[in-house]
Amino acid sequence: MKYELRKMAAQGSGAIVNMSSGAGLVGVPGFSGYTATKAAEIAMTKSSALEVASYGIRINAVAPGLVDTQLIASLDPEHRQALSAAHPLGRIAQPAEIAEAVVWLLSDKASNVTGIALPVDGGYSVP
Repeated sequence: MKYELRKMAAQGSGAIVNMSSGAGLVGVPGFSGYTATKAAEIAMTKSSALEVASYGIRINAVAPGLVDTQLIASLDPEHRQALSAAHPLGRIAQPAEIAEAVVWLLSDKASNVTGIALPVDGGYSVP
């Protein structure tokens, strides 16, 4: 963001979306290092958003849950089903769903949104 923000401040506008993780919003057993870095990324997003808002710059984060990637697809069906069942909507996200959230946050439709970590996780981070 250091270099992006210089350019955006000079032009008086801009939008940044950091890619975090739902793990930055909730604890995940066995992944304390990963969750700590993702929580720090969310905190950085929020603080930075406040620091540059007066320049017309918006900074947000997307916090995906599990996404249907090659890694997830390679899991055995029972494990995959268990992961899906852990999400209140009963499924894991498709990559396009994450991309759509990013596109929205970068668009003028989100022109009054800054400093958030948007969960795209089928409700996993709600409980």
